[in-house]
Amino acid sequence: MRLTSAMILPGAVLLAGPAAAATADVTVTVPRLDSAGYHKPYVAIWLQQPGATTAKTLAVWYDSDNREEAGQKWLRDLRSWWRKSGRELKMPVSGITGATRAPGPQKVALNLGAIAPGAYELAVEASREDGGRELVTLPFTWDGKAARAAGSGKTELGAVSAAIRP
Repeated sequence: MRLTSAMILPGAVLLAGPAAAATADVTVTVPRLDSAGYHKPYVAIWLQQPGATTAKTLAVWYDSDNREEAGQKWLRDLRSWWRKSGRELKMPVSGITGATRAPGPQKVALNLGAIAPGAYELAVEASREDGGRELVTLPFTWDGKAARAAGSGKTELGAVSAAIRP
């Protein structure tokens, strides 16, 4: 089946022309911080086109086991993701949401779905209780062939990399 811009899926990146399925192997480094009151960060990962007002959420790591779903109230601290697509989701979302992650490199395989050739950004945002908030965007061009992108945060995120493949 060929997807075109006439086929718009909820939460999907808008497509312009023929699309190909893609996956991404993403590594997000959660830095180890010296803090007596350290809390693991909430993290959101999403795909967007530069300048777009919508995004496709790929992963959200938060305190999903919190009693009475109280962990959800802090999701809005992931401000950029919340404005793009977070507030429209009813949590938890199977295959997208998961627990917060410990310090160190965290690897995750993500299904980007069918995306048309063009410019994209893989965005990773972290927010930590009694800490800061940080957003790292990894720009890449998708032409149906493998692509790589990398970046780094300064406080709440360390090295972030992605290997995108068909």
